[in-house]
Amino acid sequence: MQTIYLGLGSNLGDRAANLRAALKALAPHITVVAESAMYETPPWGVKDQPGFLNMTVRGETELTPAALHEHIKQTERDLGRTPTYRWGPRLIDIDILLYEDLIVDTPDLVIPHPHMHRRPFVLVPLESIAPEVVHPVLGLSIRQLLAHADTAGVSAVVS
Repeated sequence: MQTIYLGLGSNLGDRAANLRAALKALAPHITVVAESAMYETPPWGVKDQPGFLNMTVRGETELTPAALHEHIKQTERDLGRTPTYRWGPRLIDIDILLYEDLIVDTPDLVIPHPHMHRRPFVLVPLESIAPEVVHPVLGLSIRQLLAHADTAGVSAVVS
């Protein structure tokens, strides 16, 4: 089994229910072994849209990186995600953040996620479940990356 980290987000409809549905839909190909709290976060990239709920998970899988990517994209479609514009609103978004310490750079897939180290909506929840995990390209732990991030507007959702 390979250890993976995923980022999940939603800013349309019942955002918390969308995230819970995504967690369930990852099985049987991904076993979730840890999950962060949900965090209310401002939109990134395109500001004129509803705020997001974001979370991260640590999982285990036997899928290759390419097969994992396809499984995640199919899961998003199954949950009702439809294509919009880059960084636009979405019912569900699931990103591969890390896959063991692999570095993958193909036209269809980049691991580690190329923007994760600049996104507080990824780093805050990821630090809560994987503070000492090291970014395989930057050589810094998630805790170290978070220390340099502007986390204004990111707040845990109390349920």
